[in-house]
Amino acid sequence: MRQKILVTGGGGYIGSHCVVELIEAGYHPVVIDNFSNAVRGEGDVPESLRRIEKFLNTQIEFHELDLLDKPGLEKIFKMHSFYAVMHFAGLKAVGESVEQPLRYYRVNLTGTMNLLEVMQSHGVRNLVFSSSATVYGDPQKLPIDEQHPAGGCTNPYGKTKYFIEEMIRDQCTAEKDWNAVLLRYFNPIGAHISGQIGEDPQGIPNNLLPYVAQVAVGRRKHLSVFGNDYNTPDGTGVRDYIHVVDLAKGHIAAVRKMKKDSCGCKVYNLGTGTGYSVLQMVNAMEKASGRKIAYQIAPRRSGDVASCYADPSLAEKELGWKAEYGLERM
Repeated sequence: MRQKILVTGGGGYIGSHCVVELIEAGYHPVVIDNFSNAVRGEGDVPESLRRIEKFLNTQIEFHELDLLDKPGLEKIFKMHSFYAVMHFAGLKAVGESVEQPLRYYRVNLTGTMNLLEVMQSHGVRNLVFSSSATVYGDPQKLPIDEQHPAGGCTNPYGKTKYFIEEMIRDQCTAEKDWNAVLLRYFNPIGAHISGQIGEDPQGIPNNLLPYVAQVAVGRRKHLSVFGNDYNTPDGTGVRDYIHVVDLAKGHIAAVRKMKKDSCGCKVYNLGTGTGYSVLQMVNAMEKASGRKIAYQIAPRRSGDVASCYADPSLAEKELGWKAEYGLERM
């Protein structure tokens, strides 16, 4: 029997790429999503999953569900015996979180609390959590390793990720048979080699690459570059961009880690260790697409930091995982 893994937010960008890797690694994903940022396909299934079913020639079990619906979640756990949960579901726009903090706290924290309580009552003890490098706040040193202080977050989105990490950590301390791997993502970009799934946000993209792509195809006039007076080589913000397929493989490594040894609560950075500026990314995208990308310099965004890149060596040492794809492939 293939082990069943519940994937929350599995219709989204990162979740859907992890569903592909789970299937290819021999697991049986069961996906829930509330369509807050997934495109609805035929039969009320996320379009991303429909496409995965085609290119992997498989069937994926999907349930439309919001984590705020605790009775609905109970029902799913009664139907299945899950080996582990991969938790991606949540709101994730930095700027929006500054404008709507209560919505972010309700969705991200209450949703996760419901998930943890239902896991607890059904004896599911293994969790991989989709966290973020935003928990580090303004970097005190670069590159950022897992020992870097966390919690000094510059926006409510980052705080929700940090609070959830703490909730999970406390639960693992209280109940020693729990295993959790908290994966702190840097900046996932790129798409599956099929070109069938990728980042296709609803509304105005909050992330650089989908926005740049929409400018390249003419859907938007120009890119706004928020700030060109940072203390970086060209004045624009520097981030650690990681290929989403590399990121997804990191989740498989995390599940394998929990299988091999009861690891308690572990934290790993998933990044490449290399930082690129906004303008470097624009140039790389121009090169890859053969299109000119118009941009304008705009004021800095509140909550943004100048530079942020990972020291990913712990994940390599303990998970046997390392990012393989470079900028051109991304």
